[in-house]
Amino acid sequence: MSSGQNTRVSVLLPAYNAAETIEEALATIVTQTFSDLEVIAVNDGSTDETGQIVARKAASDSRIKLETIPHTGLIGALNSGLARCLGEYVARFDADDRAVVTRIERQVEFLDANKEIDAVGSMIRCFPDEHVAEGFRVYEAWINSLITPEDIAREIYIESPLVHPTVTIRRRTLVEIGGYEEHGWPEDYDLWLRLHTMGSRFAKIPEILHEWREGESRLTRTDSRYSVENFIRAKVHYLMRGPLQNRHQVIIWGAGQMGRRISKHLLREGADLIAFVDVDPKKIGNTRRGAPIISVDELPSMLESADQPWILAAVPSRGARQLIRENLNTLGCVEGSDYICVA
Repeated sequence: MSSGQNTRVSVLLPAYNAAETIEEALATIVTQTFSDLEVIAVNDGSTDETGQIVARKAASDSRIKLETIPHTGLIGALNSGLARCLGEYVARFDADDRAVVTRIERQVEFLDANKEIDAVGSMIRCFPDEHVAEGFRVYEAWINSLITPEDIAREIYIESPLVHPTVTIRRRTLVEIGGYEEHGWPEDYDLWLRLHTMGSRFAKIPEILHEWREGESRLTRTDSRYSVENFIRAKVHYLMRGPLQNRHQVIIWGAGQMGRRISKHLLREGADLIAFVDVDPKKIGNTRRGAPIISVDELPSMLESADQPWILAAVPSRGARQLIRENLNTLGCVEGSDYICVA
């Protein structure tokens, strides 16, 4: 065990009114098979017994360090805790989650052996079962299907491909990029997109090492920063600063609601929207936001006449993404070079 300057892992644990779950969360951290760690528990101005519970645990385990701050919200708590982290690696954790006892050990081994990877997550299991709806199981399956750096990079503009509290990241990387930033959209998705734009690579341990609690009180359900609209704002912001930076012509596959919402933000950011592609005969031949809606059969000629446009696949209905990929691959388009899935 270690609690000094040579601590290898800092567990960053923000907590706000988490008295019902934080004791269980701390238990799954301090019993990890990897013991060379410190727990930076940031009590974000809780009005319940959160601070007292952490203080009692800290009295019996010197690795637990309690920092109490006025209530500032998640981003402020994360940055306050990050400033106190001493470890080579920062392992994120939420105050209502649970981890398999080998989680940190497996992630440290991976990062030690793969210097080109900046952050590693894991597969997840959502719990308790009675609170996990079918739609969320679909999301869980998608998250668990993205393991390799290539998997994650391919789908990073669809949704956040890493579950934040499963991730262990190099502290140097997190500090150099400026920690967590407030832009009015999800702070974790913003971090992954910022790092991706700067060339960082991510991976996952292909094992369920983390249990992610689902419930109505979770921030993703109560904070407007996690709305669909704000996810779209985030992905468009970084698309324009990444792949679309030098190729502004855009074709959106999907003239439905998602395509409309994405196109609105693309135009605000200065993209050159030249067409929509759709399969609905009622839409084909019309215009949307000044751009023609064309059929799949018309796409090859549009690609020939345009100046290296990006195609953004923006149809969220189940199974549509794979069909669009198959169509575009047949046309000789390459994912990541000619088209990106954004829904």
